Amino acid sequence: MSVQILKSIVNDKTKTGLEILEAAVLLGVLGDALLRVTPWGLNVFLWVSVLVAAMIALTLRRKSEFWSVQIASLHGALIFFAAMFVWRDSVELKLLNTLAILTILAILTLPALKIKAQIAGVFQYFYAALWSGVNAAFAPFFLVFGDIKWKTIPQKGWTKHLISVLRGLAIATPILLIFGALFMAADAVFQGIIEQTFQINPEILFTHLLLIGFVSWVSAGYLRGSLVEAFSREKTSEVKAQTISITEPAKNENENGAAEIKPQEETKNWEWRSFDNSVLPRVFTLGAIEVSIVLGLINLLFLSFVIVQIPYLFGGMELVQNTPDFKLAEYARRGFGELVTVAALVLPILLFSHWLLRKDKPANEKIYRVLAGIQIVLLFVIMISATQRLLLYTGNLGYGLTAQRLYPMAFMIWLAVIFVWFALTVLRGAREQFAWGALWSALFVLVTLHVFNPDDFIVRTNVNLMQQGRSFDTVYVSELSDDAVPALLESMPTLNFEQQCVVKNKLSRRFATAQTENDFRTWNWSRSVAREEMAQYSEGFDTQNCSAQTQRIYDDF
Repeated sequence: MSVQILKSIVNDKTKTGLEILEAAVLLGVLGDALLRVTPWGLNVFLWVSVLVAAMIALTLRRKSEFWSVQIASLHGALIFFAAMFVWRDSVELKLLNTLAILTILAILTLPALKIKAQIAGVFQYFYAALWSGVNAAFAPFFLVFGDIKWKTIPQKGWTKHLISVLRGLAIATPILLIFGALFMAADAVFQGIIEQTFQINPEILFTHLLLIGFVSWVSAGYLRGSLVEAFSREKTSEVKAQTISITEPAKNENENGAAEIKPQEETKNWEWRSFDNSVLPRVFTLGAIEVSIVLGLINLLFLSFVIVQIPYLFGGMELVQNTPDFKLAEYARRGFGELVTVAALVLPILLFSHWLLRKDKPANEKIYRVLAGIQIVLLFVIMISATQRLLLYTGNLGYGLTAQRLYPMAFMIWLAVIFVWFALTVLRGAREQFAWGALWSALFVLVTLHVFNPDDFIVRTNVNLMQQGRSFDTVYVSELSDDAVPALLESMPTLNFEQQCVVKNKLSRRFATAQTENDFRTWNWSRSVAREEMAQYSEGFDTQNCSAQTQRIYDDF
């Protein structure tokens, strides 16, 4: 019975490994065919969709116990953010989409670590990211040389000689390439015959093989990490121990000589999946006194800053302008980034201090909740101050809106949502729900940004400020992504002659280059709309009348 179980496990791991290899090779070939062309658009959506299909098929076929509603929702989110590459053209949004996809892929490895994604903590999320990265780099070694038992694969028909054929090709290929390259270098006629016959450019061939190999390797490693629990063969050894204990139970003889089964002693092992501060020495944990001092002093510092800020919060622009030796740029530009940083640092401090909190006395938790709640209230006042600074800096008397000012604001809005969620979960004794909610709130904010269309909003905001007498950075808005092109074209009648020349030059050169990059794999909705509108405005984009001075201004940038 035990031998049959072991054989079944070995065969199952071999079949799983072979299916992972097949999926990885397919993803590698598709990655080379789709992802090698830029700018990314439809190709990312297609490749990620195939990856998701492979992951779902392997999970349902080999690890159906990993499947759940939460895992299904994460797969749906993967496809959604891949589809965002087809919608928006903003570089910042593409980077955020990439980060969202990588984060979701990392969290999808949690079931293999025996952790439920919806109750995992921030520590487990970071561990999953590290785990997926290590697997992508090293797991293919274990897949090929450990999981797959090549000798156990049935060899029938043409598969009987498949391994020999592959080994022969693997040995002959580099030799043929070396001798072929030497012969081509030695004789131009031979080189012409080879190039005409095979139409092979060695450099292009190498880049194709390199990309296929890289994507296949990373895909195989990631897929193994999301399906197999560890690099080692712990599972097999555990089953061996179980089958031995079943077939040959430990026996003891009692006083009457009768054999009796000896109960196995329970051993308690440290388990990182439910990692808490009980494994630390008491000196490294926090009690009521330590928490009161740490959070209390931070609250006093926050309170002192809030007291200073209250006049400016209610006084607004007039107080800032009337304060001697106090310029708007110094107040707004210098303060906003620092206050966003403060808000971002408070969250890990609160989470880590709560994790270090001793659970032996209920008073510890009560004191922490009071002090953390006060800190969150004070932090919201500080965040309001930061928001006011940004509004002043980019408002009617300010300096306009840029991506570097808009995205930190979006990040701070997400932090505000996170702190509300922190109060509803951690401060109410439901810490295990915090990370899952924080993840989906981040994804929701990112979706909102796509709907909001930041580049379009930046152009329209700055055009409105220009009409109110503020300066207009024509070069900057002209270099935004194609998401901003419709708003730029609409604003052309409101721009002066020199500003129109800058926009015309920028967009004309951009779309002249884009005409040579007409590849369906890079198709993007925003770029398509921009090109259509540019075609309608093409007759009005005559730059010959632009003065030489304006042309020099443009060329300087």
